[in-house]
Amino acid sequence: MLAAIGDRYQIPVEDMAAVPAQGAANDVYFLGDHLVLRIPRGGGARLAELAKEATIIPAVRRVGVRTPAVVTYDDSCSVVNVPYLVVERVPGRDLAALGAEPRTAGDTYRDVGVGLARLHQLTRARVGSLPGVSQLPEDDPRAHVLRLAEKGYVDVDTAGWLVGWFDRLERWRPVDVVPVIVHGDVSPTNVVVESVAPERATLVDWGDAAWADPAVDFAKLPLRAVPYALRGYLDEVPPRALAEAERAWSARVLWYHLSWALHRVGDVPAEPERVWTRPPASRLLELLRFFAASPPAPWPDLA
Repeated sequence: MLAAIGDRYQIPVEDMAAVPAQGAANDVYFLGDHLVLRIPRGGGARLAELAKEATIIPAVRRVGVRTPAVVTYDDSCSVVNVPYLVVERVPGRDLAALGAEPRTAGDTYRDVGVGLARLHQLTRARVGSLPGVSQLPEDDPRAHVLRLAEKGYVDVDTAGWLVGWFDRLERWRPVDVVPVIVHGDVSPTNVVVESVAPERATLVDWGDAAWADPAVDFAKLPLRAVPYALRGYLDEVPPRALAEAERAWSARVLWYHLSWALHRVGDVPAEPERVWTRPPASRLLELLRFFAASPPAPWPDLA
C-alpha cells in the first residue's frame, strides 16, 4: 500500500516512516520531508471523518487559519483499496510532545486564539451546509450532576453547589448561540510549532470538526492556557469593551470545562494517553490546578 502511494509522488518506501505519535483515528506516515499520509483505521465513522477533513481544510484556509493544505484526497480505491488523504507536512512538533507548560507557551496559545477567531467566521450563512459536518449536540450539565448524586458519586450538598455554579455561569451564555465551524479537538497534541517561530501555531487534525457554540473550541485546551488563547481571540475587541467580553467568554468556556470534567467522573481509566483530557480525573484536577494558582481577572469571580 505504501509503495503504491509512494509511486504516485515519486517517493521511495525507504523515505517513508510512521509518525511516532499516532492518533486514534488514522495510521499516519511521513512521505519524505514534505508530505503526510493519513489512512483511516477502520471504516464507517473513520472514513467519514477523513472525507470531512478534505472538505473542511480548504474552507478554513480561505479565512486565514494556519493548517496544512490538502494535496490529495482519494476515495476512488483505485490506487489502494482504502480512501486516503495526503496533506502538506508541517515542520516542527506539537505542544504535547514538547511538554510545553501553558505559561511558557503563552504566545503560542495567544496565536491559537487568533486562529480560532478566524475559524469562527465560518457560519452557515457564509459557507452553507458543508458535507459531512454535523451539529454537536448540547445537553444540560445540571441534569448530569443530579444523576451523579443519585448514583453516589457526589453528595447532595456538593450537587447543589455545582448546580448553582452552572446557574451563575449560564447568565453569561447567549440565549441563541449561532453555530460556527469548530475544530473540535484543539488540544496541545494538535497544535504544532516550529523551533524557529514557536509563537506561530498550526492546527492539525480536523476529524472532529463540527457545527457548535464557538466556546467549545477552548474546552480541550488546558484551562491554564485559556486566558492566553482568549486574549488572542478577542484581539480586535475595542479596549473599552474588552473586560466585559473577557468575562462573558471566560464564563462560556468554563461552562464546558466544568461540564466535560463532570462527565468523566466514574469513567474507567484507559491505557496511558498523550491527550491530557482522556484520564478520568485530569479535567477536574486541571480545574483545581488553575484556580489554586490565583488566575487573573475575571476568573476568580467566576468560581
